[in-house]
Amino acid sequence: MSQADPLLRCSDATRYFGGLLALDHVDLDVHRGEVLGLLGPNGSGKTTLFNVLTGIYAFSEGQAVFDSRDITQDMPQAVYKAGIARTFQRSRLCLELSLFDNIAIGNYNRLSLGMGFNLLRRRAFAGELKANFAAARELVEVFSPALADRMNEPVSHFPMLDRRRIEICRALISRPKLLLLDEPSAGMTHDETHQLMDDILTVRQHTPELAIVIIEHETSVIERITDRCAVLNFGKKICEGTYAEVIRNEEVREAYLGAA
Repeated sequence: MSQADPLLRCSDATRYFGGLLALDHVDLDVHRGEVLGLLGPNGSGKTTLFNVLTGIYAFSEGQAVFDSRDITQDMPQAVYKAGIARTFQRSRLCLELSLFDNIAIGNYNRLSLGMGFNLLRRRAFAGELKANFAAARELVEVFSPALADRMNEPVSHFPMLDRRRIEICRALISRPKLLLLDEPSAGMTHDETHQLMDDILTVRQHTPELAIVIIEHETSVIERITDRCAVLNFGKKICEGTYAEVIRNEEVREAYLGAA
């Protein structure tokens, strides 16, 4: 795959739920290193597209090729191993577990999980634990040095902003090539959202090859951090371009902004 080729090419992506057409033959390319905003009103198919791409739902029709590999029929574990990580709109942290434990869950593909290794090879186990703790701490420090000093505290101790940071770190610990963020600012104040977007821009500086697709309702967020946007309505892609281009589109204004 050349640099000009998309990292992800989604062609004719379609998903039916019984007689309901939730995703209507969507074509979408995502390139290495870009931030793509996915816009649309509630129920327009944005999260369904994420779920289809990550193997939670099967394609009814269409195809997805990621990094030259067809992932159309892959299960979520295989999609993860291929290099796609995601967050969810609703928090899926284990509140009783520590910050470190929650991040380590996202790196299970690189952990030695066999009972023999963990019980009998104690020195190797300790070394792996130390290395994973260091990697998790280094990642958290990108978001918040103060948060990195609280790696062993239960997640229940942290406010929403920090929980969202932890969820993103859990996705990033596997070193994905593509990160899918499903409304990361949900449940946060405007100031908290601004801080989280600063964090995402910092992550982009640290990992310039990482591609990011973000679902977000705050248009000011999309304008600030994206290179390109795609807009869905009733499961169909109705517009694509820079934020400035899509926001001028009359169909977008009617569907998403409520223009008369």
